[in-house]
Parts: sequence; C-alpha cells; structure tokens
Amino acid sequence: MQAEMQQVMRTIRWLQGYAILASIALVVLFVRNGVEEEDVLRARGLIIEDEVGRERILIGAPVPEAANRVRTDDARVREVWAPRFPEAYMDYYQDYSHDTNGMLILSEDGFDRLVVGDPTPDPNIGRRIAPATGMVINDDQGFERSGYGVLAVNGGYNVGLGLDTDRIAEGLSLVLQDDGPHGILVGTPADGIFLGTAPAGHAWTGLEEEFSGLLARRDGEIVHQLNLAAGN
Repeated sequence: MQAEMQQVMRTIRWLQGYAILASIALVVLFVRNGVEEEDVLRARGLIIEDEVGRERILIGAPVPEAANRVRTDDARVREVWAPRFPEAYMDYYQDYSHDTNGMLILSEDGFDRLVVGDPTPDPNIGRRIAPATGMVINDDQGFERSGYGVLAVNGGYNVGLGLDTDRIAEGLSLVLQDDGPHGILVGTPADGIFLGTAPAGHAWTGLEEEFSGLLARRDGEIVHQLNLAAGN
C-alpha cells in the first residue's frame, strides 16, 4: 500500500504541475499575440492547429467544434469504439456529454487526450454520476486512464483521483466523499482492497458498523478485515 500511496501522490503532483503549465501557456499565448496590459481579449473559442492543419488544441466556453474530433463524429465512433461493446452502445452514446468549458487537447488522429474543464466530458463508456470539474487524461484511443475531479452529489461533494486499468475499469482510486468513504480503493469494492474510513451501512464495506481500517474482498466476500473503529 505504501508504494501505491507514493504513486498516487506523484500523480497528484504531476496533474497540478500540468495544470499550472497549461495556464502559463495560455497567458504567454495571449501576450505574444499583442494583447496590451490595459486591453481585454474576448472570444468564444480558439482552435490551435499543428503544422499540417490538424486541429490539436481547443479552448472555449464551450470548446469549439473540431472536424477531426472522434467523439463528435458518429461515423467514426461507430467504426472505432462501437465494435468493442454490445449492439446498444450507439443508442447509449447519444446521451453522453462531449462539451467542456476549458481546454481540450486532441491527438493527431482526433482522439481526446487531455481535458481541463468545467464540466469535463463523460467517458466514452458511460455517463458520470454527476458533472465533474477537473482534469481527464485519456489513452491514444480516447479511453479514460486517469482523472481528478470534484462532483456535486446528493447535496455534498465527491473529490476523487482515479487511475484506470487497460480493461476500462477503476484500478486505483483516492476518494473523499462528504458523507461517505475517505480513503484508497485498489480494484473495486466487491473485488479489491479498501484502506480508509466509511460510515455504517455504506455499500463499499457492506458492514452495519462504522469502519476505519483495512478491508479486502474477493468476489464480493470479505477475506480480511481490520476495523479499528470496531476494535478488531
């Protein structure tokens, strides 16, 4: 667990550094284009192209449309993503949100690679439980591999950092929910290890009592439990 904690902290520092660099880059971009100190530049959107004219960086509120963006091209979605999922995938896909107010970086093939925004787009495998403000990092095929965000859920806030596996599933999560668990989850609540605290009756532990400690499950069954809140 110590190594996993160190990995989580390194990831958080990397995300913070990337956000700072992105902000500095935007400021430099505006200054280099002749914006004087007493002026205000107003725009609905900005598209940065690479040397061969491919749209690579989208900035806006919301970000402008891009002709080569896979997420907003149903024909390409049907070609590159739909074959991996059940037949009803395209029906569900019509309800996914692709917009963001912020900055989006595209690969040369048009896949979303990095998003910093409010809210961030839904993953291409399903809708989020609530709009998220934060950062999302995708692999070269547009599948989410890491994200850091804040979500308003049921009158409270969920703050989380997730690292996903190549099987499109949560691999490692650092979670803080106002009225729920605080801790680290390796795998899933039903098949993984949870280190942290959770209120009595929470689904992550399945325990009637308050939890504080280490809980390991395999195929939904508890195989190890150290609950300091219960004194065992």
